[in-house]
Amino acid sequence: MKPVDFAYARPMDVTAALSLLAEAGPSAKVIAGSQSLGPMLNLRLVQPGLVIDITHIAELRLVEERPDGISIGACITHADIEDGRVPDVAAGALRDVAHGIAYRAVRNRGTIGGSLTHADPSADWITMLAALGASVTLRGAAGLRTIPVEDYMLGALEADLRPGELLVSVTVPRLGRAARWGYYKLCRKTGEFAHAIGACVVDPERGVCRAVIGATEARPIVVADARHLIGDGTQEQFDGPAVDELARASGMEDAIVRQTHVVALRRAVAGAAHR
Repeated sequence: MKPVDFAYARPMDVTAALSLLAEAGPSAKVIAGSQSLGPMLNLRLVQPGLVIDITHIAELRLVEERPDGISIGACITHADIEDGRVPDVAAGALRDVAHGIAYRAVRNRGTIGGSLTHADPSADWITMLAALGASVTLRGAAGLRTIPVEDYMLGALEADLRPGELLVSVTVPRLGRAARWGYYKLCRKTGEFAHAIGACVVDPERGVCRAVIGATEARPIVVADARHLIGDGTQEQFDGPAVDELARASGMEDAIVRQTHVVALRRAVAGAAHR
């Protein structure tokens, strides 16, 4: 199957892209790496009147490192991060997660902004960036707004992107020297979407202890203060029954599914303990 006919535009700056979005309204779709929208077009799951290609907008490829973190343009690819073209202020977490996304061909084209906006619960970035306390910056006719990554995802395949807005960058805090992180996902085979994801970040210098259960049916389960679940990030302090109860209270009714997610988080914490 092939896409229905649509108009195509390639703006060269964010202002032009926003103008096109405003003119076309709901019939417009933004495309970057095309790793999510491309298959949906081919299957005719979406039938836009206009496709706006933002891959040639230089502003969306900018990377700005600051003392407290880094701002990553929305069109930075997974491969850019994997190959070290983006400084990793998260003690290797960004490169590690990027390396584990799908296959190299996908990582060469797929973008961090596209992944977040597609809002697939089983995708990697939404879970790990939520654990890191990252945020996204959106630009529209009303100006800029910045929101935490976990709030950007409203539900499965639904992001908090208002009409006429464009995600322009992702900001990741810099981890302290004593910080530890863990990330683990359960997949049947390499390259496919995860069935369960666990992520944690323990950063004593900033008083951060976050845990996230990802690959749920909707938004990831984010625990901003996870000391009661993972203690100081050592496996010995991991409270499996409490994690199971958290998952159950969040709507995960199947006991086997809950146990899979408990194991994923347990293994993430084990990974953090050995860093």
